[in-house]
Amino acid sequence: MPHINLPSHYDHARVESEIYTRWEQNGYFSPCDAPSLSSPSSSSNKDKPFVIVIPPPNVTGVLHMGHGLNVILQDICVRYHRMLGYPTLWLPGTDHAGIATQHVVEKKLLARGSSRQKLGRAQFVEETWKVTREHHATISRQLRRLGASCDWSRERFTLDESLSKAVREVFVQLYEKGLIYRGRYLVNWCPKCRTALSDEEVTHKTVAGALYRLRYPLQDAVDEIIIETTRPETMLGDTAVAVHPQDKRYQHLVGKKVVLPLVNRQIPIIADKYVDPSFGSGALKITPAHDPNDFQIGRRHALDTVNILNNDGTLNQNVPEPFQGLSITMARKMVLKALKAEGNLVGKNSYSHSVGHCYRCDTVIEPLLSKQWFLRMRPLAERALKAWRAGEVQFFPKRWENTYRQWLENIQDWCISRQLWWGHRIPVWYSRTSDEMIVSREDVRDDTLYQDEDVLDTWFSSWLWPFSTLGWPKKSEDLQRYYPTTTLITGYDIIFFWVARMIMAGLEFTNRVPFSHVYLTGLVRDKLGRKMSKSMGNGIDPLEIIDSYGADALKFSLTYLMAGGQDILLAKEDFLVGARFCNKIWNAARFILSQAATHRLLPRDSLSYTPIDQWIYHRLNCIIQQVRADTERYHFSEAAHTLYDYFWYDLCDWYIEYSKYAQKSALGASTATHLVIILENLLRLMHPFLSFISETIYDHLRDTLSSISVTSHKALIIAPYPTTQEDWVNPHNAAFFSTLQDVVGSIRRIRSEFSLASNINIEVYAAVRRQIAAQELHDWLVGQQELIEYFTTSTLTIVPPTRPLPSGIGMAGTDHEVAVQLPQSVEITPLKQRQYHELQRCQKSLQSLKVRLAPDSPFRQRAAREIVSAEEQRLTQLTEKEKMLTRFVADLEEIQR
Repeated sequence: MPHINLPSHYDHARVESEIYTRWEQNGYFSPCDAPSLSSPSSSSNKDKPFVIVIPPPNVTGVLHMGHGLNVILQDICVRYHRMLGYPTLWLPGTDHAGIATQHVVEKKLLARGSSRQKLGRAQFVEETWKVTREHHATISRQLRRLGASCDWSRERFTLDESLSKAVREVFVQLYEKGLIYRGRYLVNWCPKCRTALSDEEVTHKTVAGALYRLRYPLQDAVDEIIIETTRPETMLGDTAVAVHPQDKRYQHLVGKKVVLPLVNRQIPIIADKYVDPSFGSGALKITPAHDPNDFQIGRRHALDTVNILNNDGTLNQNVPEPFQGLSITMARKMVLKALKAEGNLVGKNSYSHSVGHCYRCDTVIEPLLSKQWFLRMRPLAERALKAWRAGEVQFFPKRWENTYRQWLENIQDWCISRQLWWGHRIPVWYSRTSDEMIVSREDVRDDTLYQDEDVLDTWFSSWLWPFSTLGWPKKSEDLQRYYPTTTLITGYDIIFFWVARMIMAGLEFTNRVPFSHVYLTGLVRDKLGRKMSKSMGNGIDPLEIIDSYGADALKFSLTYLMAGGQDILLAKEDFLVGARFCNKIWNAARFILSQAATHRLLPRDSLSYTPIDQWIYHRLNCIIQQVRADTERYHFSEAAHTLYDYFWYDLCDWYIEYSKYAQKSALGASTATHLVIILENLLRLMHPFLSFISETIYDHLRDTLSSISVTSHKALIIAPYPTTQEDWVNPHNAAFFSTLQDVVGSIRRIRSEFSLASNINIEVYAAVRRQIAAQELHDWLVGQQELIEYFTTSTLTIVPPTRPLPSGIGMAGTDHEVAVQLPQSVEITPLKQRQYHELQRCQKSLQSLKVRLAPDSPFRQRAAREIVSAEEQRLTQLTEKEKMLTRFVADLEEIQR
């Protein structure tokens, strides 16, 4: 038995750890020029760094499958460009995640019977640092398990000293330009997190509620006005009732006053064009302190603002005493009960409406009048739009450009202050005795001053990430060399939070866009289309998949299953795609190495090429070209499918199967050598997508390469990416071989349809049926007759193109026709009955489907396009099947005659 270099089983758990350690210790993740990349094909890339900064994961816990998808796509790009010879930098890091991290720490404190208030600010921040360090270590380990080839020597954290200085510099610059200001405005307030949120941090959900009809009596007690509201508890803060100026029902009431029930405060009736006369009663209660639209109306009419909420969402001292201290939910019940008792609750209807929720804790958001820091976004947005229109930034898939444009065109000022203790403290100091305020790049040491208690929104540090991580505001060597970065890969759900803001920041502070390409991934969802979450228990832990199948199986499966930035519907069993492919690669490599050990391999320049050799190289050339093109265009799934199909079908099903036939002849050594050359090219081609298994196999292949005059490299990770070879191109032979495959396929299909075992030799006739070069193709097939017989276990006669085939079970392809002679042992009558019944079933299904797909059918009018498309494809398949079965039945009847 020949010696096999590879173990019988691929032990991913042992191999992955060893290989990753070797990569890291040898410095292969750094962007320095590797000696092995000095080939002419890559030397031109040495002055063009390829740079990706990782979207920094929050230091709040473990990575989820969405992180996994994002990381593996970045790793594919980084490994691909590294092998092309670019000085490649993938800069890793983590985000301090203000709200999320503080929330995690407060939960831990609560479990211990403590709180941040009991600890005090300094001790709470130190406690948060401890948790952060623990989580950061976990995230770093997870990224390594995923195989992320990051340059860990450049790792950054958004609260690093250098990044904190960048945040200070940006705040001061924007303040000095008049773009940052402080004011008392209505903000989105989370009562649970007790902080303001930006509009983008509010998730809107449709909630089943009610529309309450309330009676507001006029001051003279002679008349009344009816208003409708979904939030009756906020009436305690009403300061007006508004009607449309042209609403004739209420024109005589404008300027008069109503008495606010329960509060007994007199408030005016005003006219404002914002009011929709067709909604409800056409009269609108105005609560400027607790509704954004009411706030604007209040400013136009100089109305009072009455804040009725405490920061924890309970009602404050500005409401009547019976309601003070109540939660929103309880206050609503008590207010409705009191209104009913007074006779001022006159009706209630079911009503579904959109309600804002905190994106972190899912608490209902309360609009609240609060003093906050804001950033004027319009001037920054205009530059970002201009850069996009000039083509400086491109989005992949392109459809996301519309989302980017619409958000920037309708942008609102950004509330950048947060009422937290964890984060970048706002660099503003106030006098204890006067209105003096100091905005400073450095801490102010003065006992007469105190610093603003708030911190900056987490995204205020993240929007500087592409350049702050490279040393800005200093003109560091890294900043000069690696900025702007090249590509950003992230989820489409943070295009507002992060992507657009980074572009604005890059233009404002460096006068350059921070990256030229933005690839936006879809979200990972469960099979029901639901977003994966801990609370729903439908998440899949990437590390669990790696433990079971390996990092390559995870990486390849996700890449294979994603399509064009669409959301991925995922279940654990889907990772078998990658696991089975890895197993196929391993077994094929074992076979190839066993062949290399069995035969005395030939130098590459002395090899001969049979038609099937020429075909496999031509196909390899095509897939190298296709995979490179798809990777360049961020068509990751298409590249994965191309690799899969070539390896599984072209190499394994055809060429390796052929090599078993060739090894018994004089072609054995030549074929074994071809197999080694093809495997070496494939390992380099597959490495970005299947990094660990390709490197492992390459380790075992390296010594063999030198024996056939093929250059080997210290490691596959720094080997040059394969390029197309002009001498491999042979479309003429490839087209002829495609016909050979069709002939084999037709014969195999007849075997399958008639249950003819593969070990039964059958008699087959084949002929070329084409207009152009028929005789040339015929002669070529005659030369391959023995090969066709091997693949079909048959005795083959190739009939001249002008002659008819003998009777038999026939099939016709695009440019060929075959007829199989059934063995005498086969009984025709049962075969004919089976084929006839199958034909009837097919025709019945076909007729039903034609009715279903008729132009005026209800199905075609109502069904989704993709469902109709799938049914149309099924119609085509059934039509072809009907033709085949009809021919089979006719052939069997002819044989019986």
